Amino acid sequence: LIKTEAQKIKSARLLDLLIRDYTFKAYDTHFRTGVLHTVNLPANFSGIIVDTARFRCGSLRRYGAQVKEFHLDLGVSVHPCAERVMIVTQNLGYNWSSIYYANYDLSGYQLVSPILGLLAYNAGTDVNFSNPFELGIEAAEKPIRIDFRNITRLNNESGTRPLCASFEGAGKVALAKEASPYICIAKRHGHFGLVIEKPSPVELNKSKRVSPWKVAVGSSVGSALGVFLLGLLLVAMFVRVKKRSRMEEMERRAYEEEALQFQWHTINILANKNRESGKHGKATLSMIFRNLAEK
Repeated sequence: LIKTEAQKIKSARLLDLLIRDYTFKAYDTHFRTGVLHTVNLPANFSGIIVDTARFRCGSLRRYGAQVKEFHLDLGVSVHPCAERVMIVTQNLGYNWSSIYYANYDLSGYQLVSPILGLLAYNAGTDVNFSNPFELGIEAAEKPIRIDFRNITRLNNESGTRPLCASFEGAGKVALAKEASPYICIAKRHGHFGLVIEKPSPVELNKSKRVSPWKVAVGSSVGSALGVFLLGLLLVAMFVRVKKRSRMEEMERRAYEEEALQFQWHTINILANKNRESGKHGKATLSMIFRNLAEK
């Protein structure tokens, strides 16, 4: 039943009522005044954090209070309130906060924080646990401060300054500048968040363009690499040509040595024959030496 109930929630108002019911089911009249208590929600509402504290209306006006991310300053009033009030704070987390896209006009903006809610209910002796009625919270001279510093997705290094969004009735959203970084202010109870403008397609294209200095550095590195590779190619060609010339020289010398060895071998053979043939052999040997000398 709980799972089916959670799946059917499409309304921000319905979510408030369900959180209220679970809060009062966990309510104990013995809770000490001014002490914060965390409400245990069913597993299907995981991601939502609900805290509650009970105050005397007069004490709250005289001293104010810090309830989670909400700071209620002196002079804050709750109406109508005869005796005690139960302050309920909601942190819907990023998943459940998406309901607000369907219930409010956030066109052109996107949430960069969870939705935080500040609500009040009657907690006097006449409290009706089955149907508690909602009270109003109004700030006096000093507004209610809402601290998003520990829950926003943005950081100071991003350079983007968000806007404070106050979700009002009839699906309207009021936008205002921050009071200080990630701190918003409000005059009354309600639901609040941080938003930034969605980047336009033109801005997205600009962000994808490579900056000029990157182009310059890339060109310089590419040119240097090209010169280096060209130098390697020239050195390789020079070594190859030199090696080829050296091989040709070695082949020429080997050929000449081989020819010379052949000639000397021939001379030795003829010399041996000349010794056997006498004068005619001597004349022939003289002619061979004369031919070698001419060569």
